[in-house]
Amino acid sequence: MLTLVAVLFAIFVLPSPWGLVAICTGAALDIAETFGFRWWSRRKRAQVGVETLVGQRAIAVGSLRPSGHVRIHGELWSARCDAGCDAGAAVVVRAVDGLVLVVDPL
Repeated sequence: MLTLVAVLFAIFVLPSPWGLVAICTGAALDIAETFGFRWWSRRKRAQVGVETLVGQRAIAVGSLRPSGHVRIHGELWSARCDAGCDAGAAVVVRAVDGLVLVVDPL
């Protein structure tokens, strides 16, 4: 966009040597902006899927002896806790088995 503005200024407004300077400056800024936006969009990988829940903390909705439900990030998930825990206990997600979270008490 800056290159287009620079070309229009070079043709209609600026005298001969300054028009070339404006075009080169506009092109350089466009290229720098493009590389800056590419760097900004790739700085962190998108995290999606149930695998991102591993290591997160959750709250047991009911007793988990050995199965029940937990609330994590506002969602209700089926969970299994081999050690068992009571309702309201904080748990950590250790693995995902299908759509069942394997959790351990904290």
